[in-house]
Amino acid sequence: MVNDPIGDMLIQIKNAAAAGRKSVDLPYSNMKAALAEILVGEQYIESFKKNGVMPKFILHMVLKPSAISGVKRVSKPGLRWYIDKNEIPKVFSGMGTAILSTSKGMMTGRAAKKLGIGGELLCEIW
Repeated sequence: MVNDPIGDMLIQIKNAAAAGRKSVDLPYSNMKAALAEILVGEQYIESFKKNGVMPKFILHMVLKPSAISGVKRVSKPGLRWYIDKNEIPKVFSGMGTAILSTSKGMMTGRAAKKLGIGGELLCEIW
């Protein structure tokens, strides 16, 4: 049983990209799909889709070669990390992306700063 599905997802994507794989399959959840949507928008992965039949849906992601060089999981199940709108970090001087879970849904740090809201800092990707 996985205690941290988001952390597991990020590490599997990073490891698959480092190994030169073209795609990765993970168990589906709505939170993982929202994170995959952000990763597509930020151009870390090419695409994703929901495959399979009820109750075993699979999240199939097509990776971009060498798009992700590092991942840092900030908020963990044992220690949640909530930040204010003024504390949203710049990852590698704007070259990376901070991903937050806010009251308006999951979004990048830039989008949250633009809306003027804070939330749970899930991870940083570069």
